[in-house]
Amino acid sequence: MARLPAAFWQVPYAGARFPGSRAVAERPGLEHGANCQSFAGAVLERSGLLVPALRSSELWADTASTVRVAEPLPLDLLFFGRDEDPWGAHIGVHAGGDSVLHLCAEAGRPALWSLADFAARERYRVLLGAKRVTVRAPAPAAGDGAASADW
Repeated sequence: MARLPAAFWQVPYAGARFPGSRAVAERPGLEHGANCQSFAGAVLERSGLLVPALRSSELWADTASTVRVAEPLPLDLLFFGRDEDPWGAHIGVHAGGDSVLHLCAEAGRPALWSLADFAARERYRVLLGAKRVTVRAPAPAAGDGAASADW
């Protein structure tokens, strides 16, 4: 997480900017904000992994690009909710140890929380589980600007 560009730590929470949304299609990138899943996807893409543009429950069910894992490693996706239902689950990126990098309305900007921080909040109290992304992101083409962008 220390290798993330400073701009990642300034991304504002914007709930309407979820994967596949019109807001993201019209204005891609993180500078206009992101929801938890868009932010997690951008972090993983920066690390060479491609998270499919699915809603949280669809991503939880996905087996083409992700696998469920019992013991999460750094860069695995963690899913949190009020209960065991993955619909509307909150998604964060395992940052090692007990830390999860995520973006939520409460914090407003990316934050590192412990698992206990999630458990202490009604909306995130249940850790549904972890998923590992298995698809590598395509390398940026030379000269397309993606390699040098803050995002």
